[in-house]
Amino acid sequence: MPSSSSSRRRRDGRRGRHPPTAPVPAEETRNWAELPLDAISAILHKLDHVDILMGPSQVCRSWRGAARDEPELWRRINMLGHADLEHELNFPGMAQAAVRRSAGRCEAFWGEYACDHDLLLYLADQASSLKSLRLISCYNFEDEGLQEAIVKFPLLEELELSLCANVGESGVFGVVGRACPQLKRFRLSKDVFYDFEASGYDKDDEALGIATMHELRSLQLFGNCLTNKGLTAILDNCRHLESLDIRHCFNVNMDDALRAKCGRISTVRLPNDSTDDYDFEVQEPVWADSGSFLGDYMGSGSDYELDSEDYDDYCDPSRYLDGVYEDELNEEDRMLLRGMHMLMK
Repeated sequence: MPSSSSSRRRRDGRRGRHPPTAPVPAEETRNWAELPLDAISAILHKLDHVDILMGPSQVCRSWRGAARDEPELWRRINMLGHADLEHELNFPGMAQAAVRRSAGRCEAFWGEYACDHDLLLYLADQASSLKSLRLISCYNFEDEGLQEAIVKFPLLEELELSLCANVGESGVFGVVGRACPQLKRFRLSKDVFYDFEASGYDKDDEALGIATMHELRSLQLFGNCLTNKGLTAILDNCRHLESLDIRHCFNVNMDDALRAKCGRISTVRLPNDSTDDYDFEVQEPVWADSGSFLGDYMGSGSDYELDSEDYDDYCDPSRYLDGVYEDELNEEDRMLLRGMHMLMK
């Protein structure tokens, strides 16, 4: 009979033995380049279009293809909200790339600092089904370019021209009214109200053009110079208005006749109403009898004079490479971007 000590050793031995340990699998890594196209597209649809041009387009071939070759992704182009990058990115160049990727299916283009004369004409040629056009702080086009483009947008339902200082002085809004019979929302916002008293200046020229937009439901004229005459013309001809905003339109005197005409409109904001919910910075009006009127009207100038060699060089498309000014990069980054550019061709 085995001793108690040997029995204890056998029990202890059995207690100490374990089955062989299975090997620990290596940590699984995900290859994002192998995601299916529909998954990549779903991710891209959640991103801002400026971010898409600057980020996913540079990830790899599959992501670049999804960002470049899926027109549905570019059907409604939104390039708002990047004002802080105005001097770092070539927004008009990026906008042309975005419109090109829409392959003729673009129905909405919203751009801040992103539209110039060439982009307007390119959009007119490539987006005949455009229904919404919102341009904010776009200074490099004038009435002539807008007139040439707008006649090619017969389906347009929404138009915004906010802080676009060079439009509105040559009857362009009458052209808009005739060319866009389905226009329902129009927004014309100035950065500051000027009390013009210049001889020959018609304060109601813009308003009389707007009065031809007979199907308007919503109209905002912020900081406009129109008078009672212009507002009366709008109210008499735009009979479907449901919302009217004429804040900071200080040449309008809301008499009993105008108040009666506005009575049928659901929402009315008057010249002196609060601007707390206004989208842009509100500046104090500049009156014609102010000693600083001329200086305030002309502005403080810019870094580049139009038509100068410096300005032409600044806007040279050859400096633009996928949203980055090449001469602002170091040599290593410049070579990397050039390589990416060649892959995308």
